[in-house]
Amino acid sequence: MLVRRIAALTAVTAFVVAGCSTARPQARPDTSHPVPTGLERFYTQELDWGSCVGYRHRDEALSRLLECARIDVPIDYDHPDAGTAQIAMSRIRASGDKIGSLIVNPGGPGASGLNTPTNVANSAVGRSFDVVGFDPRGVGASTPSIVCNSDAEIDADRRDLDVDTSPAGIAETEQEERDYAARCQAKSNLTLLEHVGTRDVVRDLDVMRAVLGDPKLNFVGFSYGTKIGSDYLAAYPDRVRAMVLDGGVPPGADPVEEIRVQLVGFQTAFDNFARQCAQSSDCPLGTDPAHAVARYRALVNPLIAKPARTDDGRGLSYSDAITGTQQALYSPEMWGMLTTGLRELGFGRGDSLLALADYYDGRRSDGTYSNMDDAFNAIRCADDPPVTDRARVDQADGEFRKAAPFMDDGRGNGNAALDTCAFWPVKFDYTEPKIPANVPKVVVVSTTGDPATPYQDGVDLAKAIGASLLTYHGTQHTVSFNYGVACIDDVVIAYLVDLTVPPEGYSC
Repeated sequence: MLVRRIAALTAVTAFVVAGCSTARPQARPDTSHPVPTGLERFYTQELDWGSCVGYRHRDEALSRLLECARIDVPIDYDHPDAGTAQIAMSRIRASGDKIGSLIVNPGGPGASGLNTPTNVANSAVGRSFDVVGFDPRGVGASTPSIVCNSDAEIDADRRDLDVDTSPAGIAETEQEERDYAARCQAKSNLTLLEHVGTRDVVRDLDVMRAVLGDPKLNFVGFSYGTKIGSDYLAAYPDRVRAMVLDGGVPPGADPVEEIRVQLVGFQTAFDNFARQCAQSSDCPLGTDPAHAVARYRALVNPLIAKPARTDDGRGLSYSDAITGTQQALYSPEMWGMLTTGLRELGFGRGDSLLALADYYDGRRSDGTYSNMDDAFNAIRCADDPPVTDRARVDQADGEFRKAAPFMDDGRGNGNAALDTCAFWPVKFDYTEPKIPANVPKVVVVSTTGDPATPYQDGVDLAKAIGASLLTYHGTQHTVSFNYGVACIDDVVIAYLVDLTVPPEGYSC
């Protein structure tokens, strides 16, 4: 089992218009910091902002709010003449007196960030900053893209359950992982796969800072975006003005333990959902939360043998039911849809859970997919050491099942398959950067009931980088700018705009 770290997006209800303020001169690239020899042309390029038509958005309807542009970066910074990648960027211009640019990243890894400025610019931050989003290298509208599976192959993979833990079943699953890794190597730029990890994204981020004309970086990172931010802080501490990291990923986390902790978080979110649902007499999990896991398993286990019917004829697979549930647990705002989906499942229908799974997997209404999942795998295989010790993998499977009983199909027998990164075509080569002393004061936001990046992860991140910690008492994945929580947003905005450091021990 593996849980993707990705910020849940909420709808933008306020009307924001980009590009309607008085025209102002294009900012000149910043040249106040030394540029490594051979990278001058990247750091001094000028942005050509224009229409976002042709840029792949998850929600095309939001494109009218944004201006878009691409910049060139070297695929391999050690060999800048060996090929370039194009980073897609988006912008909503400051509506008032501009301090600089504020670059935002929604998480993932593998999530597109082009639409992210719409939530952030809708706050008071939008008066003081050009709010800038970007698709990290290989992701979304950035080119070349990480591509492994076709749309048809993704649909087929979602129907493939991989619940057989017999020796034959494990061998079959591992062959599928080998085949997937081989497709990634065949369809993607191999040099890009070697340089798609956070280390290179951080270097791209510094190029973005420079071409935006900012001598120092202003950055908001959600979920995996906190790793981008903390790694940037380690690499370029003298180039940071303000940084907010919400939904922290602590440095040096063991990848197996990280998954286990995430699953504990999702189980907590499931238990909270079950308690709320139980207040209604028609809750599909019953009115006694103590029996919610058993009731849930009774609803989803039959899908192992036969998918539930859906209006589009695809059917709801067992894997999609679990995925759809996970997606809904990112935020209480989606719990109502989860209740509906489980109620439908009791009648043999799977439409609502399938819609949730489609959202999680980046499936568009026309049946095409974003490359989010392929990028997720490529980036995590670049950042995390592969786990190839079969004894550790088998042990971890048991730990995962205990951590999240609602996700346990009951078929564990002490054996498990190696995952994708064990067969990845690129050798793992990443060293966790060390945070130097006397870095600028940055802010970490952590939510007590965050399912995907549990609260303690944020505490550990804040301690590691000497940050101010804001604690939010809630049950969702990340909080800043996405949910209208004034007691967090006001403090974050005061820090970003005025550099007002939050009081120690702040919580709300």
